[in-house]
Amino acid sequence: MSQIIERVQQSHLRSGVPEFKPGDTVRVHVKLREGDAEKGEKEKERVQPFEGVVISRRGRLTSSTFTVRRVSFGIGVERIFPVHSPMIAQIEVVRRGRVRRSKLYYLRELRGKAARIKGKERAVQAVAAEAPAAPAAE
Repeated sequence: MSQIIERVQQSHLRSGVPEFKPGDTVRVHVKLREGDAEKGEKEKERVQPFEGVVISRRGRLTSSTFTVRRVSFGIGVERIFPVHSPMIAQIEVVRRGRVRRSKLYYLRELRGKAARIKGKERAVQAVAAEAPAAPAAE
C-alpha cells in the first residue's frame, strides 16, 4: 500500500480500541437507529451490546474487521464488525481466551461444552502469589 494512502487512513483510525485476539470474549456496544423518518417517527439512537467469542480478525488500518460469534437460543449468530466503524460505541474485553490458531471456524461445528475456550491465566497474579514474603523485623 502506498505511503500516501496509509497516511490518510491513519487519520481515520479510532483511538481507544482495546487489544484483543481470536479466542477472547468481547462485548461490542453497537449503536442502533430506531424509528422511521419516512413514516414521521422520530429517529432514536440506542446502544445494544453484542457479546461473543472473536473467531477471526483480518485486514489492516481502516479495513480491519473482526467476527464475533455467540449462540442465542440454540442458534449460532455471527456478526462481522469493522474495528474503526463509527457505529461501534465501545469494545470491551470480557475474558481472554487461550487458543492455538488465528481462525476459530471449527467452533461452528461444536455444540455445548465442547465449544468452550480455555481462559488465559494472568501472569501478574501468578507472580504476585509466588513472591516471598518480606522477613519480619526483629
